[in-house]
Amino acid sequence: MLKGTSTSEAVVVETPARIGRTAIGALGVLALALGALQSVVEPALPLLQRELGVSPGEGALIGNVLLITGAVVTPVAGKLGDRYGGKRVLIWLMAVVSAGGLLAGLAPNLPVLLLGQVLQGVMVGALPLSFILVRKHLSPGESQVAIGLVVALFTGGGMVGFLFAGPISEGLSWHWMFALPTIVIIATTAVVSRLMPHDPPIQSDSGIDWPGVVLLSGTLLAFMLGLVTVTRDGGLPPLAVGAIAVTVTALAAGWIAVERRAASPMVDLRMLAKPAMWHACVLTLVITTSSGMVLLLLPQLFAVSADGYGFGAGTTAIGLFLLPGAIVGAASDSVGGIAARRFGPRAVVVVGTVVTAATMIALASLHSAEWQLVLAKVLTAFAAGVATTALLAGTATAVETKDTGIATSLLVVTRVIGVALGAQIGGAILDAGADPVTGLPTKSAFATGFAVAGLVAALSLLVVRFMKKGAQA
Repeated sequence: MLKGTSTSEAVVVETPARIGRTAIGALGVLALALGALQSVVEPALPLLQRELGVSPGEGALIGNVLLITGAVVTPVAGKLGDRYGGKRVLIWLMAVVSAGGLLAGLAPNLPVLLLGQVLQGVMVGALPLSFILVRKHLSPGESQVAIGLVVALFTGGGMVGFLFAGPISEGLSWHWMFALPTIVIIATTAVVSRLMPHDPPIQSDSGIDWPGVVLLSGTLLAFMLGLVTVTRDGGLPPLAVGAIAVTVTALAAGWIAVERRAASPMVDLRMLAKPAMWHACVLTLVITTSSGMVLLLLPQLFAVSADGYGFGAGTTAIGLFLLPGAIVGAASDSVGGIAARRFGPRAVVVVGTVVTAATMIALASLHSAEWQLVLAKVLTAFAAGVATTALLAGTATAVETKDTGIATSLLVVTRVIGVALGAQIGGAILDAGADPVTGLPTKSAFATGFAVAGLVAALSLLVVRFMKKGAQA
């Protein structure tokens, strides 16, 4: 296992499944509860601002700190899972998430709630840890299907949280929308701990590459903080943006230099340089950037006053409009694992890209009726979900078993970055096209945004073609 020889690798891959449907189901329920806990803030943000007496800018921090923590912690969790065992690290991670959920549920003010959100943010690391477990205990084909199921339930949990945050916070209190999913997480973690067999840690003479951990975490932290700050109202002056770019570049260069010299690097750069790995990272970034634009543009257009070109929809109505897309998106994650197993990730990406690009370009001129936007959301959610999950499942079975956690965690982080980047691009387009009198985005700004989202998605086709030529060469 330590040296990743072909003999030991074959033993792990070909061993019959040692976990049954009950254990996989427990992982799925855990993912569902985590997704619900992650998503409850978005629909309840106006209520939280009123209850806590904070401004919209301060309220935005409630969701942003979770995103930042998730991006920073995920690769570290994946690496620790590879080294010390996915089950062990998952249990500890869920203890931190549970503490954060309970703290948020009891929070009397914004600082305590923010601390709870910081602790909850480590939940994103649960995905690569789940992938480690199914990869070690199932065959490659079964692993792809199981990975798709876990991702689908995490996405579905987001839908559950989005739908029930309002009724729970209004019927009970906003504290319960954090407490209830946390209780489920605690109970399900106990079930996973009992049913999931222990995966032995990898014995190594080298310790953890802590300089690499610190530099990679610093790089991601600087990037995400910069991205979140840039997207807030008013943005940053060009000099500050340049300083952030220089900082991120310097940290990334330092991380690469350290990894080249480390005896047991945080990320094996040779693994990262493998075509299956970096191809998946590039494609995931492009696809999720387009998805991030869609996630921002559609709700904004629904909310525009019906007196103009919009629909004047409130929060509840927007949620109902987006619900079909959320359902299809959750289902597409499970389909992505199956499709990757049958057709291969590349073919799935091509189909998903064509659907997304065609849909968004068509929407640039056809967005005068609610059903057009709802249909666009359904098509793009399905296409993006299938493509990114196929890439994730394909990568999990393409790398050595000992690298499953760190490889999949890098892809999960890439998804987070892509969505955040897409949201920034979409917001910048709307700001640039705002009416100088009202300050609201014009109809042409939305048309431009949809067209750009389609063109960004179409970049995936060029990337796939370039990668195919490179492989042939």
